[in-house]
Amino acid sequence: MRTTRSHKKRSIKNGLPPGSLVHIGNSTDRAVKVTSISYKPDAVLELALHRDDDLRQLHREGSVNWINVEGVHDVELIRCLGRMYDLHPLVLEDVVNTVQRPKIEDYGGYLFVVLRMLRPSAENVFGSEQLSLILGPDVVITFQEGIAGDVFDTVRDRIRSGKGKIRGMGSDYLAYALVDAVVDGYFGVLELLGENVADVEESLALAPGKNTLQAISLLKKEIIFLRKAVWPLREAVSFLERGDSHLLHDSTRVYFRDVYDHTVQVLDTVETYRDLLSGMLDLYLSSVSNRTNEVMKFLTVIGTIFMPLTFLVGVYGMNFKHIPELEVPNGYFILWGVMIGITVLLITYFHRKRWL
Repeated sequence: MRTTRSHKKRSIKNGLPPGSLVHIGNSTDRAVKVTSISYKPDAVLELALHRDDDLRQLHREGSVNWINVEGVHDVELIRCLGRMYDLHPLVLEDVVNTVQRPKIEDYGGYLFVVLRMLRPSAENVFGSEQLSLILGPDVVITFQEGIAGDVFDTVRDRIRSGKGKIRGMGSDYLAYALVDAVVDGYFGVLELLGENVADVEESLALAPGKNTLQAISLLKKEIIFLRKAVWPLREAVSFLERGDSHLLHDSTRVYFRDVYDHTVQVLDTVETYRDLLSGMLDLYLSSVSNRTNEVMKFLTVIGTIFMPLTFLVGVYGMNFKHIPELEVPNGYFILWGVMIGITVLLITYFHRKRWL
């Protein structure tokens, strides 16, 4: 398993003033896609705009507006949205910098949330991208990196069909639904990780080798990456549950409490997998050490058996003219008998000592 992530380094911003909009993240040739869903209890309006269209069409007064931007590499478009909703330059800077730590910031008139959106994909790879979410009185703006697909299809379907409470609630409930979809996506990733951990555990029990060590190492990296995404997210969701922002209504906080419980559950599972992998790594190293010890024991036994035999052969292989035993009839067969007897005695001794 491996995660798809290859980011530009943050060092390209060295020396720039705060609030400078420099895209840091995965390079992409895809055009930025801006969509909006404006809804009321009895109506839904969806729009998809191009870069040069009037962005003011995205917002409908008297409705809850969800504006979704797929692709943050177009900094001019991000700047235009920032002017439209009076967003702080530091917020826009964090939006285009896709290597942020998950966090939440309260700017009074709106909340700014950063989290990682993970989802399983083909060939045992799970995709990862940064999701920036801005919660206002009647608007939720989400910024995605531009990787194809997301985890919000169920939220869109609920808005279109009017199922559940979402059409009758405010923007804070929409923010909850989006954060909940992101956290639920973690469980799919955990299932994939669990399958890979089980495969490695089976390989470790049957025939551990270099591929097993490589698999354990890769899984540990994925677990560390997942933990870095979930641990600070727990703090952000805790703020949404307990914070005193006027944008969050008491009727919605109970739902954020449920998301917090899911986040803790994900984190507990991640910690369990991390402990399992650490134990498997120790078991692999112990297995390699035991195999090495077995080989060394076998070689030691062989060396011990051949040591007296080599001594006898060396003595009677010396080039002295007068060696008394050389004139003994059947001396060759006697020497063989002595060497075989020594070998049998040593093997019997090692067997009784349970060294064989």
